[in-house]
Amino acid sequence: MFSLKALMVGLTCGMMLTGCSSPSASGGSTASAEEVIIYSNADEEAVEVIQEVLDAAGYEGQYIFQSFGTGELGGRLLAEGKNIEADLVTMSSFYLESAQAKHPMFKALTFEVKPQVAVPDYYAPILSFTGAIILNTKEMAAQNLPRPTSAKDLANPVYKNKIAMVDPNGSSTGWLFVQNITSAYGEDDEGQKIMNSIRENAGPNLELSGSGPLKKVMAGEVPIGFGVRHQAVVNKAEGLPIDYIDPSEGNYTLSESVAVIDKGDKTNQNAMKIAEIIVKNARPQLLEIYPNVVYNGETVAPENQIKNVKTYSEPLTAELLDKHRAFFHGQKI
Repeated sequence: MFSLKALMVGLTCGMMLTGCSSPSASGGSTASAEEVIIYSNADEEAVEVIQEVLDAAGYEGQYIFQSFGTGELGGRLLAEGKNIEADLVTMSSFYLESAQAKHPMFKALTFEVKPQVAVPDYYAPILSFTGAIILNTKEMAAQNLPRPTSAKDLANPVYKNKIAMVDPNGSSTGWLFVQNITSAYGEDDEGQKIMNSIRENAGPNLELSGSGPLKKVMAGEVPIGFGVRHQAVVNKAEGLPIDYIDPSEGNYTLSESVAVIDKGDKTNQNAMKIAEIIVKNARPQLLEIYPNVVYNGETVAPENQIKNVKTYSEPLTAELLDKHRAFFHGQKI
């Protein structure tokens, strides 16, 4: 999935806050009373998997699928609550929790799920991803650069204009990096100084797309970037001059989940059935694309096993994301 060809067509559209902002549909452009309206921040290939399993389960023509960037869809959830047009959403889990806290809007799931980490009863995870430091080994050698081992190392002046970073205003991949810094070094003084130096080192290579840094590293425009880990794993396995480093501060993860909008008597009766199909039928294929274990009994290849998985000390919320976006840019909120 994450070969150079796939990257060059801009695959990471929804998962990392950049999303597919234009709607895609199955079953027509106007919903009937029976059709389930699905809003999603999932990237293109995840959408394809979801649609394939729904069609195979006999729901072809019975749903409309619309894709949005995470920020846009999150704003709709927070602003509209259960008045949102959608019957079902697949969305970043932290946004679901923030929306539920602001105005309870999701139904308790009627099917059983057993993720490794306990989650609220109104959503079920469908995928998870983490970040890593990514290297172009050819350029590292040509420029005689030291190999970083930590997120903090990227503040070293030797990397001036030689790293590509993700702006968390554009992609949640950038938020994964901010969690590395704030958790290990705090949000004041030391942590802010480190973050400012890293942002300055990125210079013109500050990307809004989660795949942006990897594209630049693969093209040799910069020797170092921070991006989604499994993309680098795939490209290294294909024999490209790509390597990846898990930061010594640990690997933080983000998940996306499915939830059903509670519209009382007007709740679409097929929404819960479709949610169950997405979780149970799409999950095996999604695990191949995003090889992070979520449910008990799942396994991934050794190169996709993360030795130092970290959980952030605070609950992940839309409000914390806003705070960390400001931190990334050296601002206070």
